[in-house]
Amino acid sequence: MLVPRTTAPTLTVKTLQHGEFDLTRENPSLMTLVCFYRGLHCPVCGNYLKELERTTPALAERGVSTIAISSDGEGRARQMVDKIGAHHLRIGYGLPLTVARQWGLYISSSRGKTSIGIEEPELFSEPGVFLIKPDQTVYWLSVQSMPFARPNFAEMVQALDFVIKNDYPARGEYTGEV
Repeated sequence: MLVPRTTAPTLTVKTLQHGEFDLTRENPSLMTLVCFYRGLHCPVCGNYLKELERTTPALAERGVSTIAISSDGEGRARQMVDKIGAHHLRIGYGLPLTVARQWGLYISSSRGKTSIGIEEPELFSEPGVFLIKPDQTVYWLSVQSMPFARPNFAEMVQALDFVIKNDYPARGEYTGEV
């Protein structure tokens, strides 16, 4: 289980227009937002990534770099870029499911075609959103077992304003006996 203030797992994936993404080489002034999404087959993911695309400039103003990653191959990732009109948001693809598990993501098996008529991959990861500090420690995380009820990026921007103003620490770090 990932815990805030501990080192994030290794994360290296190809991106469509920005070369290789390697979390250890990221150097944002505040944090890196890593958004794992289910894939092209997920209609909720398309809408969610459109929101992240719209919010990416505001996050960048606060020193947060963004990337959205799935286990989809390059072709399906390109279709997602076209679908959401990504210009600011980096899209990573080819996430190994073994790495998804290291990040604490849930794995689902295919149920065939989705409501938008796109076949689900045989196996794929469920969504998760993480804020990772430049020292590679986890600041904040949210992992879902379903595609619904994800963190709101506009609210995250407001929360980051509070975090910056008050030098607010990562919470949820206690792992001792209770």
